[in-house]
Order: sequence, then structure tokens, then C-alpha cells
Amino acid sequence: MKKKKSTIIKLLAYIRPYSALFIISLIMTAISVVCSLLVPVMFGRGVDLIISKGNVDIDGILRIAAITVAIIAAGALSQWITGYMNNALTFKIIKQLRSQIFKKTQELPLSYLDSNTSGELLSRCVTDIEQISDGLLMGFTQVFNGILTIILTIIFMAGINPFITIAVVALSPASFALTKFIASRTHEMFRKQSESRGEMTSFTDESIENMKLIYAFDHKDESRAEFDEKNEILSKYSLKATFFSSLVNPSTRLIYAALYAIVTIMGGFYVIGGSLTVGNLSALLGYTNQYSKPFNEITGTITEFQNALASASRVFEVLEASSAEDPYCDFSAPENHAGAVSFDNVCFSYDPKVPLIENFNLKAEPGQRIAIVGPTGCGKTTLINLLMRFYDVRGGSINIDGKNINTMSHREVRSHYGMVLQDIWLKTGTIRENIAYGRPDATESEIKAAAHNAYADDFIEKLPNGYDTLIGEDGGNLSEGQKQLLCIARVMLTDPSMLILDEATSSVDSMTEIRITKAFDRLMKGRTSFIVAHRLSTIVNSDLILVMNSGHILEQGTHEELLAKKGFYYDLYQSRKS
Repeated sequence: MKKKKSTIIKLLAYIRPYSALFIISLIMTAISVVCSLLVPVMFGRGVDLIISKGNVDIDGILRIAAITVAIIAAGALSQWITGYMNNALTFKIIKQLRSQIFKKTQELPLSYLDSNTSGELLSRCVTDIEQISDGLLMGFTQVFNGILTIILTIIFMAGINPFITIAVVALSPASFALTKFIASRTHEMFRKQSESRGEMTSFTDESIENMKLIYAFDHKDESRAEFDEKNEILSKYSLKATFFSSLVNPSTRLIYAALYAIVTIMGGFYVIGGSLTVGNLSALLGYTNQYSKPFNEITGTITEFQNALASASRVFEVLEASSAEDPYCDFSAPENHAGAVSFDNVCFSYDPKVPLIENFNLKAEPGQRIAIVGPTGCGKTTLINLLMRFYDVRGGSINIDGKNINTMSHREVRSHYGMVLQDIWLKTGTIRENIAYGRPDATESEIKAAAHNAYADDFIEKLPNGYDTLIGEDGGNLSEGQKQLLCIARVMLTDPSMLILDEATSSVDSMTEIRITKAFDRLMKGRTSFIVAHRLSTIVNSDLILVMNSGHILEQGTHEELLAKKGFYYDLYQSRKS
């Protein structure tokens, strides 16, 4: 309950910037409600003008009819304005939430992204936002109108007969109690529904992205079975949530049907006693309907509102997650660094309970090519993550030209590096846009020069639209090698002061690898470079080879020096040759 109240308060805070729309909505709602409540009064007066057969005030009835039509028109106009304002208010809030959560995903640390699936985040950014939109829209449209209708209806009824009004109001708590009882049981179901929906979205996203592997290992039946299991869980929670929430409306309708009968009986006695006219009784019955209608509508919104609160809670969890710490946010163009990089007693682990890198020391001189080799899980990629400040060290320091990178902004640190990874990423757009991703202001000649240096220009010019060819995020019909060449061209265009190559030629054939290696030789000249490779043939010319295992440097030296030692590197090299 405390968490639900906190979520409501956070949502209400989003209304404050749009208070003008909110106030106009309230005013128009009040006008609409007053107009709707004046209609029963006018009908009652019209009924009282029909005194008996042959004794009917036609002129009075026509006059009342004209006034009633004007009231109905005014009510309809104000209701339309209310709906427009409520929609504008809701969609402005949702637009703000969408922008904030997308911006937040750009600020989250990699540790958060590593521990939460992309499908789960996608569910919160899209599905949960839509659920909030539906809940807010129904809330603004029906709750405000309903509350005003209830209050003003009581006032209008009390002006006709206070005793009948007291009887009507006395039965209202029964509806509130019933609604609260059911709502307390639906919120938890809607929370579990949102969570299971996120799990299913995540699984679906994962399956679609890896469909080739599913086909390759003939895992279709198992994949369908797992999806059916998650779908069944979602269906179960959805059904329970809908079942409990659907009890509200018919239950309250039953209460107000009984209330209508009570007003009819009491009013009948008052009419017989002469203290109430038939027209007044007609108005009271109309008000009874109008009094009960908001309760039915409000209780009908509980399903959507509970769902919206559960979704909002999940969205706020992302918005309130800790961002990647970057206190040094001021950024200017990077200075020309010599490229000296040092690790001084660096300690790091992804899980504090599982040590990985301890008291790691390394000094890379400007312009050196540092190759990092070792078995899987030895810490090669972790070093790259620390160099780029994807993760921060838990102890010690990493320095660029003597400056601790923790005193530099993330953007400044990363501006010094060009990075080519084994995992290929291309964005939806043209070939030109993908190459210029790191330098959107690059000229056409610079883009083509980068493609030429990466040996990508040959296949690009053979494409139907050349550099204007559109590709999707998966690279479309391009081969893995061609995608890799585009990624390499992208880095070449940025002309970084230091390089990080993580299995950068893993997806190209031997001939292309030779050409790319030559291109990298030109690119790495005079630049400090860190090369992670499994194919030891690609790093034999490195100035320094670090042989790692379990987060420690076992050996270091040139290729010839390490072979001469006939140690861990020698065994590793011989095993890769065989």
C-alpha cells in the first residue's frame, strides 16, 4: 500500500508543469456536470406543467424544451473540451515519461544492463508506458467528472428533499467498502501480470534475435514449450486480475439498483402525502441514476488504474536506478595525448564475492601495441571494460598520461579510443550513416577514404545504391565480414589517439584479414593499441604480449621472448598451431 501511494504521488508530480490544462479541464468538467444536473430539474418542471387532461401549459413546456436544448448543447461542448484537455494532458505526461526513460537507458551503467534483459527494458519502455497512458486517460476522463457529479448531485437532491438525500448517501459507504476490498486484491495480481509480461517480452525478443541458432540446434519445440509456459503464467495472472476487478462493477450496480428502488418507494409516499410533486420525484429518480453512474464508472476504471499503477511502479524503478557516475560532465575537445597508459594495483570483480583482477599492474608506453591473450574467462575483455570506463575499478587506478581516468568524464575517456569489437553492431540507416556514426559531420571524401582504408569501398560500390544503400540493424543481406569492414571503417573515420581491437578480424576471411591487418598497421602507427585476440597469428608483431590467466599476468614479452621461455604462452601457441 505504501509503495502504491508513493507511485501515485510521483505520477501527480508530472501534472504540475501542465497545471493550466488541468485547471481548464476542471472548469469544463464542472460546467459539464452542472449542465447534466440541470436537465432533470427542467424535465421535472415540464412534468409539473402537465396538470391533467386538457390542462397542459404548452408554451411553458416549449420554453423549458428550448432552455433544455441549450443546456444540453453547452454540456456537450464543455464535455468535448474536457476530453480534449484530458487527452492533451495525458499524452504530454506520457511523452515526458517516454523521453525520460529512454534518456535513462542511455545513462544506466553497464552493470544494470548486464543484469536486466533488453526485452525486460523494452517492456518497461513501451508496454508499461502504454498501460500508464490508458490508466491516466480513464482517470482524468472519469474520476474527476465522477467526483464532481457525486458532490453536486447531493446538493441538488438536498434542495428537493433532504431526507431522501440522506437515505441515498447513507448507502454509499457500502459501495466504497466493496470497491476497496476488491481493489486491495487486484493490485498484486496486476503487478505480477506486468512482471510476467516483461519476462515474456524478453523471451520473445531473445528468441527472434537468435532464430538461426534455434533452427540450427532444432530447438523449436523446446522454445515453443518455454514460451507456452511463460504465456500460461501471464494468462493466469491476467485472468485472476481481471476476475477480481470485474466483480466491482456488477456488485456496485446491484447496490445502486436497490438504492433506486428505495428512492422510488420513499418518493411515492412523499407524493401521496403532498410534500413532493410528481415532477420533483422524476428529478430525484434522475439524480439517483446520475449519482450511481459515477460510482459505476469509477469502479470500472479500477482495472485500468490498478494496471497503470503496477506499470508506473516498474517504470519508476528504471528512472530511479543509479546512473553511471560521471561527476565530471564538462567536456571539451580532447587534447593530443601521448598515449601512455598505466594500471596501478588495479582490483576489480563483477561480483564482490568472486575475485577476478587483483593488484594488476601494467605500463603501456606511447605508441606501443599491447596484445592480450589467455584462456576464456581470464580477464581480457574485463581489461577493455576498465580502459573504457564501462566499469570502474574497485581499487587502484588507471591513468592516461599520468591522469587518473576517474577524474575524467566518461565521454572524455572514450573520445581517446577507437574500438572494434567482435560483436558487430550497425544501426538502421544508410551505409554512409553507419560509417559516419562517430563523426556525423564528416565529409563525403572522408567517409569514402575511411571505407577505402578499411577495404570496404569495393563491396559498397557494388551495392544497388552505393553509400546510400539502406540496411537494418542486423546489416540486412551483408555478410558478417562486410559488416565487420563497416565497423572498422567507422573507427578509422574517427581517427582516435588510441585503439582497442577485441577480436576485430574474427568475421573476415583469411585474405581480407591480411588486408585489414595492413590497414590496422597504418592506423596503429604512433598510436597506443590494445589488441585482444584468440588467433595468435594476428599478434606476433606486437611490441608487448600479456599472457593472462585468472585476472593475473603470468608472462609478458615479445612473441620470440615468450616462445623462448617455453611457458604458458608457448603451450598456448603450440596448441593453437595444431
